[in-house]
Amino acid sequence: MTTAPALEAPALLEMSDIDKSFPGVHALRQVGLQIRPGEVLALLGENGAGKTTLIKVLGGAYRPDAGTIRIDGRSVAITRPTDAQRAGVAIIYQEFNLVPHLSARENIFLGREDSRGGFVRRRDERRRARDLFARIGVAIDPETPCARLTVAQQQVVEIAKALAADARIIVMDEPSAALTIQEVERLFEIIGDLKRHGMGVIYISHRLEEVFRVADRVMVMRDGSHVATRPVGELTRQDMIEMMVGRKIENEFPKQRAQLGAERLRVQGLKRGDRVRDVSFSVRSGEVVTLTGLVGAGRTETARLIFGADRMESGTVSLDGRRLRLRSPRDAMASGIGLLTEDRRNQGLVLAHSARENFGLPNLGGLSALGFVRGRAERDAFAGFIRSLKIKIPHQDELAGNLSGGNQQKVVLAKWLQQDCKVIIFDEPTRGIDVGAKYEIYLLMNDLAAAGKAILMVSSELPEVLGMSDRILVMHDGRITGEITDPAGATQEQILELAMG
Repeated sequence: MTTAPALEAPALLEMSDIDKSFPGVHALRQVGLQIRPGEVLALLGENGAGKTTLIKVLGGAYRPDAGTIRIDGRSVAITRPTDAQRAGVAIIYQEFNLVPHLSARENIFLGREDSRGGFVRRRDERRRARDLFARIGVAIDPETPCARLTVAQQQVVEIAKALAADARIIVMDEPSAALTIQEVERLFEIIGDLKRHGMGVIYISHRLEEVFRVADRVMVMRDGSHVATRPVGELTRQDMIEMMVGRKIENEFPKQRAQLGAERLRVQGLKRGDRVRDVSFSVRSGEVVTLTGLVGAGRTETARLIFGADRMESGTVSLDGRRLRLRSPRDAMASGIGLLTEDRRNQGLVLAHSARENFGLPNLGGLSALGFVRGRAERDAFAGFIRSLKIKIPHQDELAGNLSGGNQQKVVLAKWLQQDCKVIIFDEPTRGIDVGAKYEIYLLMNDLAAAGKAILMVSSELPEVLGMSDRILVMHDGRITGEITDPAGATQEQILELAMG
């Protein structure tokens, strides 16, 4: 990355004493934020710390109860998103704000069409779009529908939208969450170019290794308050974690080796097209086996075959020595296999239903009688998991969509624990959740292994893979290309070498 901006440079953006409350929640408590031209400010904090609320205030989605916002030293009133756009602020949310059936060009200029006499000047828009993509350093056909673009290309379209609107302050919310290693490197190059053009970037991420790569300063929030803002060079990874959670975490990956029992899960010769090709492995009782590899290697596809979500072309899945017939997830659940999906919001939860209802959905057989849900039994069962899993929730009828990522993950886990699954598949279990919630998920995995469960984890977070696994299986192009039996003595470089095929 480029050299950090001079400390004496005047602030490009200054937010002072921002306060915001919702019914029953004091979300922001006199929070201040400052960013200079040509600077990347990493905004860190646990889920629920107030990061999103602060950014929505800056973006005009929320109106603050108190506080001021200054850009180039001048006070600005941002009460709706159009005010933020006029002020030069662009927010790139984790869920992109693109119209899938419109082209990249149409999305870039949507609401700001270049027209004359009521007709859009498409040729001029195409030229401008190509110029924007050239500036970013990515070749994209402006007429390609966004639905046909990769996640990384859609992100480039969002950045081009911001540049077309003359944005000088760009907020990136978890920008690398769905990108490959190569795409993340390209993203860092784009951010470096934005810095060289004097723009300010606010970078929100739970991946601390990225913060050291991309940020000049780090701002940490906790419980709606500003904790500290420090140059990134003054901080260690442990410093950041302790500021976020407000306590010492002695070991970020608290792996405890359980007593290994008999073979519990055996997968033999799984095949589905080119995505999964002759995959075989086993998991013992009390063991955590991790499938890792680059995006597209076939890890999630393998997990879906084991859970019956997709039909295998050939191969077998056996549980405790008994061959299973998996025609659907219902068959897997009945056999004792549970899956925490990679996309918990779209595949693991019904966001418009309450947390209690989500918990009850796969457990209706044991929580209903004569076709009616036994409400008391469902509430009592869920209450037990709220206590044991430390789910932070105002009441059981809170909508699942209103919970933080970590608490959503715990609700998904609770429904599978109620099933008393013998095999639990964790697909990217800590994606998009904060370090405190990650630590609690790791402790739960230890407890499950100690209770004799077989755990299959799918993860692309290499520190997590090395820190929480008993064995590591590396996939490339639909096949298992290597096995690491001693994760404690392995390195990320070894995994990447196997992952490259």
